[in-house]
Amino acid sequence: MPAPAERASDLPHLVESTLTAFVAAEAVTLTDVDEALEPLLAAARDAVLGGGKRVRPQFAYWGWRSVAGPHAPVAPVLPALAALELLHAFALVHDDVMDRSETRRGRPTAHRALAGAHRDQRLRGDAGHFGDAAAILVGDLLLVWADRLMARADVPAATLRDARTAYDRMRVEAIAGQFLDVLGDCARTWSPERALRTARLKTAGYTATWPLHYGAALAGASGPGFARGELGRAYTRYGLAVGEAFQLRDDLLGLFGEPAVTGKPVGDDLGKPTMLLLLARSRANAAQLAELEEVLAAARPDVARLAAVVRDTGAPDLLSGMIGERVADAQAALDGAPVDGGTRAALGELAAAVAWRAA
Repeated sequence: MPAPAERASDLPHLVESTLTAFVAAEAVTLTDVDEALEPLLAAARDAVLGGGKRVRPQFAYWGWRSVAGPHAPVAPVLPALAALELLHAFALVHDDVMDRSETRRGRPTAHRALAGAHRDQRLRGDAGHFGDAAAILVGDLLLVWADRLMARADVPAATLRDARTAYDRMRVEAIAGQFLDVLGDCARTWSPERALRTARLKTAGYTATWPLHYGAALAGASGPGFARGELGRAYTRYGLAVGEAFQLRDDLLGLFGEPAVTGKPVGDDLGKPTMLLLLARSRANAAQLAELEEVLAAARPDVARLAAVVRDTGAPDLLSGMIGERVADAQAALDGAPVDGGTRAALGELAAAVAWRAA
């Protein structure tokens, strides 16, 4: 187990080290079963260790530290914090299959990589179907790994059980939000209110809100009393604001981001009723609306043309304003929260970092 962090800035490195050691040990266990499992392991390993900002463990860390205090050693809870990255990797792998995404973090997505392995080995059958099926199993494996790593936390069994309450709610809400996201791809109508609800469930809950509650539970603060108390209510308000800002920024990056930075091509979410497109439609004049519908109806949408029309409606500026409002609301939640100055400052910086990120 890595040594306790002396500074909060050490946390991403400690999470990375914990994940690397855990995945290596799990890989040995599986390859001992059958060497043919190597493509499964390679895809799982890449999903976990192929990059990422390790944001969720950071929110959980500050939720934990705000209750445990600045001098508590992080080593006992580090496996539980790092487990959130395995949960995140599970969600991304499955999300990429559902969205038919080609790349993630500048590399082929799990289902594409596994389809490539099928072709390289000249296996029988359809490579695409194999890639999809195998990637679903990769995601399932990552979800099991998350539970296994969390169980290694050196905390009382009752404390870990209470933390799992927040963890389980996080998972249920993420799945509910993902279903709404999938439904939005084929719904005939979709309201801005439902788009925000989807963002709260799919993104806000498991990015910030529940990691904060989960971290606090790992320090012994949990249950309805905590959720209704001053700190629990502040973390819920802060997490919802940050999570919505995160998703709204994602909408902007999806159309205006730099692929070399985001690791994904622009226009990956053109079929989704994102808040950006909903705002663009609501603000467009007749000519702009007709052009929007024409571009989106094309078999191969002209992303540059779409971006130009959306920009002309003023929707990106309005969305940026909404992000700024949520960052301000998150800070207001912290200003009234019973936390120390270090926690308040760190969570304020995290809010700004995820809301205005470039990738």
